[in-house]
Amino acid sequence: MTDDKDVLRDVWFGRIPTCFTLYQDEITEREAEPYYLLLPRVSYLTLVTDKVKKHFQKVMRQEDISEIWFEYEGTPLKWHYPIGLLFDLLASSSALPWNITVHFKGFPEKDLLHCPSKDAIEAHFMSCVKEADALKHKSQVINEMQKKDHKQLWMGLHNDRFDQFWAINRKLMEYPAEENGFRYIPFRIYQTTTERPFIQKLFRPVATDGQLHTLGDLLKEVCPSAVAPEALLIAQSLHGGRKWTSKTAAEPVPEEID
Repeated sequence: MTDDKDVLRDVWFGRIPTCFTLYQDEITEREAEPYYLLLPRVSYLTLVTDKVKKHFQKVMRQEDISEIWFEYEGTPLKWHYPIGLLFDLLASSSALPWNITVHFKGFPEKDLLHCPSKDAIEAHFMSCVKEADALKHKSQVINEMQKKDHKQLWMGLHNDRFDQFWAINRKLMEYPAEENGFRYIPFRIYQTTTERPFIQKLFRPVATDGQLHTLGDLLKEVCPSAVAPEALLIAQSLHGGRKWTSKTAAEPVPEEID
């Protein structure tokens, strides 16, 4: 993993310039100016928008404020999706900054889960980590960790501390030398269709004949209609038979980080 530390750091510190604007029908006592932030791709909206909430609450009456939620061009933004995933799904082709609308009323019950506190985000995050480790290591790594390790992993993400997070996450991305990779590769391929928002299935890093699987192999098996044949050839060439290890499949939230 040492060889890839610079890459992991670059991914971690990826930012999306974002402009938050209060919804036009919200009642304010004076004009609400937009608020700008650089959002970390690997975090969650409800972890990094306290300043946004405080900025707009200053121009509103307390009785007009209820649960905050966000939307982009009419689509409510799911708080349990990482920020980078939301951007790539909905706005990757749009000009920057990313324009997000802020709401304090009219919570879309049919489209969003309520987020009562940051404890709910932590519980969701740890559930994702445990699910991924069950696929990779039969849950052995996560179960052998102490409670303080789980908390350090979470606080590293919560506080945007790369070294704090990866001091623990590296254990989840390794396997014994005698094993030829993880048992299965934890992944989700997200789609914009509401009928099936994501694809997830068991996928081994090594084929039955001993050949190492590549990203192209995974796409060809689980989502062939989404990738043109020439793109698959390029993917195969780029990955060149590299096996799925901690170096080629490092993800803070294994099945969600884009």
